[in-house]
Amino acid sequence: MDDVLDASALEQQRLLRSGRISSEELVRGYLERIERLNPRFQAFVTVSRRRALAAARWKDVQRRRARGDLPPFHGIPTGIKDLNVVRGMVTRWGSRAVMPVWLPIDDLTVRSLRRAGFILLGKLSTSEWGAMPVTEPDIHPPTRNPWSPDHSAGGSSGGSGAALAAGMLPVAQGTDGAGSIRIPAAFCHVVGLKPSRGRLPNSLGMSDRRILHTSGPMAHTVDDAAAMLDVMAGVTIGRPHWAPPPTRPFAELAREPCKRLQIRYLTHTPLASTHPEIASAVEEAARRLADLGHAVEEGTLPEMSLEEVLPLWQYQIGTCPLTLWERTQPITRWLARAGQALHPRDILELHTALDARYLPVLESVDIWLSPTVPQPAPRIGAFGGTAPEEGFAAAAELGGYTAIFNVTGLPAMSLPLGITRDGRPFGLQISSRMFSEGVLLAVARQIEETMPWRHRRAPVRA
Repeated sequence: MDDVLDASALEQQRLLRSGRISSEELVRGYLERIERLNPRFQAFVTVSRRRALAAARWKDVQRRRARGDLPPFHGIPTGIKDLNVVRGMVTRWGSRAVMPVWLPIDDLTVRSLRRAGFILLGKLSTSEWGAMPVTEPDIHPPTRNPWSPDHSAGGSSGGSGAALAAGMLPVAQGTDGAGSIRIPAAFCHVVGLKPSRGRLPNSLGMSDRRILHTSGPMAHTVDDAAAMLDVMAGVTIGRPHWAPPPTRPFAELAREPCKRLQIRYLTHTPLASTHPEIASAVEEAARRLADLGHAVEEGTLPEMSLEEVLPLWQYQIGTCPLTLWERTQPITRWLARAGQALHPRDILELHTALDARYLPVLESVDIWLSPTVPQPAPRIGAFGGTAPEEGFAAAAELGGYTAIFNVTGLPAMSLPLGITRDGRPFGLQISSRMFSEGVLLAVARQIEETMPWRHRRAPVRA
């Protein structure tokens, strides 16, 4: 069964449809792993065993009775980040500032995943209100990295990354407001995709023409991420959001041969120093793409400082629907208090100015390459014990390469790139022009074939 559990979601889908395994067997296998491994890594905050098994049995009945096409992920298990509302499960937002909330509804993101046929095993851990790039809320022990348990799994989708790396799920959902999908993807050696702004509906139906955060897929393979993006974006299941729909499903576009592309790479961010092993690996990836026929050159981006862009994230946290800020963690509270003092007009002007500075440069070529994160995963507790502003400034260095794509809304994804000499994974970030996820996925798949990563597994099953 371990080989089945370690297979990709699309491989599992084929096994289910051929009758070689059942959804109930698949769910039971993952639940056993969660029971055994989750106490070590704290990826799940809620496990809905009874509901998941009942859903799996019903999926098996539906499969036997089916006379037409089933949803693309019919009977495949997944998990939902605890910033999303799931019918029948408690939502905590990683915070003790609100009572655990049980709601009889799914949010828009969860609805799309249910329509796709997924079985929801539980809720995945997050930093408090998604505010930090590490997952260390005070409502449960820190989420640990299956590759190196003394180090962070990243955040804020740390539970999603850790669950994938430990083999507790085949695919997972995450959210990304400054790198919160891509950072844990890099630290946990998995694929993580932040789509273009407008590609997915906002989970709560809020206005999202300027919003920084979005949901996205996390997976072990590019093909799984592409197929999951199709259902989350309503391309193959549901109704697309306001972004222009692709010419064909992303799962098909990902498998198209790449034309010759204009690619720039960088290994420097003004917000942090870049680990030499990571910089060297990015340069090697650039050489590999040049060998494949792409036009590759080194590039630079306009300078920025944390102080300049910080108000965008302060405002995002400060507008969360919460009143008991005194019960939040110090960094969350500091961000929110500062954000509440900001005027929406000033935030709009700042956002517009940053777009004007960065979009022309970022969209001047087909693809940008960079490290996903400038440094490997930090130790658990690395950002505690100091003043909130100092702790956040240190943590914000992890978003030195990722955050600008939330500001501009451009699509970006992290691919597994390598492992440092001391055993910590790091990632390669690739980005493309607005609404060009098809090109992004095709390049990602080319990198996956040229620099494969699936043979590397976290040492958690010994």
